[in-house]
Amino acid sequence: MKWICCQLGAREHYAIPRALFSRGLLDCLVTDAWVPAASFLAQFPTGNLADRFHNELSNARVISFNRSVIMFEMLARVRRLSEWQTIVKRNEWFQRKVVSAIKAKVSALNNHPILLSYSYAALKPFRLAKARGWKTLLVQIDPGPEEERIVAEEAARVPALAGSWQRAPKEYWAAWREECNLADRIVVNSEWTREGLVRCGIPNGKLCVIPLAYEAVQVGDETSQIRQSRTYPVRFTQDRPMRVLFLGQVNLRKGIARLLEAARSLRDEPVEFWMVGPVQITNSAAEGDNPRVKWLGPVTRNQAADKYRSADVFILPTLSDGFAITQLEAQAYGLPVISSKFCASAVQNGRNGIVLEGPTAACIAAAIRDCVANPKRLETFAASSGLPNQFTMDTLGQRLQELGSTL
Repeated sequence: MKWICCQLGAREHYAIPRALFSRGLLDCLVTDAWVPAASFLAQFPTGNLADRFHNELSNARVISFNRSVIMFEMLARVRRLSEWQTIVKRNEWFQRKVVSAIKAKVSALNNHPILLSYSYAALKPFRLAKARGWKTLLVQIDPGPEEERIVAEEAARVPALAGSWQRAPKEYWAAWREECNLADRIVVNSEWTREGLVRCGIPNGKLCVIPLAYEAVQVGDETSQIRQSRTYPVRFTQDRPMRVLFLGQVNLRKGIARLLEAARSLRDEPVEFWMVGPVQITNSAAEGDNPRVKWLGPVTRNQAADKYRSADVFILPTLSDGFAITQLEAQAYGLPVISSKFCASAVQNGRNGIVLEGPTAACIAAAIRDCVANPKRLETFAASSGLPNQFTMDTLGQRLQELGSTL
């Protein structure tokens, strides 16, 4: 049975279509933009199009809408749509394009393919697929309304940082519930997401946990060997502080408010915080008087690699994540991880990092103090770090193939 993958954006570097293609299961990838490096569109300033390609799919059948997506993004800016207006309209635009493409270009497919689509942009393709008697598979990227509830509570707790954060419109969740109803199965990437969806009323029997995959970065035709051995000082000092890396979206959901609270309590300790990623909180400048917090902003993939190599420990105090692939990236660089429990279980507590009892400022500060006091323990964590087999591309492909055979 062949698969059609509908993917808006370059999520996980196209891991699912790549895993299916490597096993001969992918009929086509339908995506918003597909831009080989040699294309002039890779230099286009709108839409981050340079990342919309992967060499492993260069021989795959790909349907994309390059000109249309550029026009959409430009008009969204001109019209000054709000964040949620842009998200909703982008999802609707993509679904219309997918349906039109399937009707016009995918009619020669075998009679009953599997149509896979990601949450929040699957409704119209699923309606078409069910009308044709196809099987449908929804990839749920987060715990849905349960995650929104968690973030709403955090926004109420720290309104000075929340700024203009808003809940999703009601029609967003209504469409999502219909997606769930139309899906034959729903793939989630962690037990945390599965539990969240069950609390939202999604039948447990419809859910299947398949973790994400991560692999070494490919540079040209060579795979970069990013794993490195690490050495730590006998003790951390004010001149050589412990460098704690946060990399990702700097927002409330990721536990940033808790991390900043911990940083304030540790301002006299030999520890330095590197905040890497787009800042999505307000009043971040209020932390500017803490010299131990370095705001580094968004970075390129190569710059992110440098931060992973230079840091002493990675921290992920997330309040909710569908998976949080950065914890795998950190481990791939041999970097110990301090992680929340509210994401995928990718860190083994006491072996290659620390799993927080809760993402509170007190727990975060205690874990960091423990590492500052025990540099040798960090060295032991680093020596045990690496990518477990359950997070490889081959395992992802195998799990998808097994699930497809049951539909």
